[in-house]
Amino acid sequence: MQISAADTNKRLKILIIGENYAPEMTGVGRFTGEIGAYLAEHGYDVTAVAAPPHYPGWSVKPPFHAGRYARETRDGVAVLRCPILLRADMRGVWRLIAPVSFALTAAPVALWQIVTRRPDVVLCVEPTLAAAPIGLLGKIFGARVLLHVQDLEVDAAFAVGHLQGGALKKAIFSIESWLLRRFDSLVTISGQMRKRLIEKGVAAERIGIVRNWVDLDQIRPLEGSNGFRAELGLSAAFVVLYAGNIGAKQALEVVLDAARALGGAKAIHFVIAGDGPEKARLMRDYGGLPGVHFLPLQPEARLCELLNLADLHVLPQARGAADLVLPSKLGGMLASGKPVLATADAGTELFEVLQGAAILVPAGDSAAMAAEISRLAADGAHPALGDGRRLAQMFARETCLEQFRAWIDPAGVKSAPAGQHKLTHFPEAQP
Repeated sequence: MQISAADTNKRLKILIIGENYAPEMTGVGRFTGEIGAYLAEHGYDVTAVAAPPHYPGWSVKPPFHAGRYARETRDGVAVLRCPILLRADMRGVWRLIAPVSFALTAAPVALWQIVTRRPDVVLCVEPTLAAAPIGLLGKIFGARVLLHVQDLEVDAAFAVGHLQGGALKKAIFSIESWLLRRFDSLVTISGQMRKRLIEKGVAAERIGIVRNWVDLDQIRPLEGSNGFRAELGLSAAFVVLYAGNIGAKQALEVVLDAARALGGAKAIHFVIAGDGPEKARLMRDYGGLPGVHFLPLQPEARLCELLNLADLHVLPQARGAADLVLPSKLGGMLASGKPVLATADAGTELFEVLQGAAILVPAGDSAAMAAEISRLAADGAHPALGDGRRLAQMFARETCLEQFRAWIDPAGVKSAPAGQHKLTHFPEAQP
């Protein structure tokens, strides 16, 4: 075990409060789990209050149970599981009911930890902001209370239609702003999300950026045959791959409408790998298209192989949600060394990050996507493409996690490179 510089004086106690946690393999749970494990590895006393693993399929599998409290130790972290209310169809208002139910069941557990353990740092994770009020009580007992904003969930709920109504929007945004301003400091994953937080009333000097990371040793270009190609009978095909959550924000209709438009091009196949609340509907509406294949969420051991299946990765996003979250799957796509096509409008951060490295088409434009796919499949090259693997360096796992640790414990990290251990100096990596 590595021991933090903080350990020479005091073993810092950290309480993490967040709905999603390991062993979830994608999204917020993956990153929060890695944060907890990294801090424990460096000598911190870490406890996490979380729901049972349920993302991206929104269902809880044995040995976990959605309706029970449970305790486990995972990667040196004491993980306290709290019930969450789920159902098979997690669209619409149920996307709000689930996090609120977790916030309610987690409240007494988190409060007990705050009162009895007296953590030095309480780290709340958004989503879900509904659990933030209980975390803020840590300030009464002398804790620094921090917020990690992975997703601007309130903005996203209105952007994709989970919430509607002008009066409701004004009221919820007022509550959100009040909560955000109560935290000692915040860190988010992109410059545009930081800008949104400033617009919500948070002082700029209290907001840092640490991007979601990728393990560049684990995800890398592979040579030779690919097992997925053999299993799907795609040895000679040009494969367009989407791998990740299948929800409203991902706007996969754009990709599948492009597949429909290219239905006559028998050499082009589309593979959609993952799970989420929109998957059943998309399989019903598009599963009969020639050249379209749906795969379940793949195990961690096959992730690198899956990402190397692609001749082209596609990264769609719903218009209006582009700057509400910087997709965490982007790092893996780039690290695989394969070309990337993203839907991103000019002026969004995704556009700025990928310009010169990836093919970019306007959000929602399936015709433009189909045209660019056809062009790359025919020519084998594209003038918009650059060195994705080089760009992936901005998401390097060890660098990003050390930046995060420095935000948690700025006084205890003595070995961070100059300019990386102060919250306001986190570098805005450039492509």
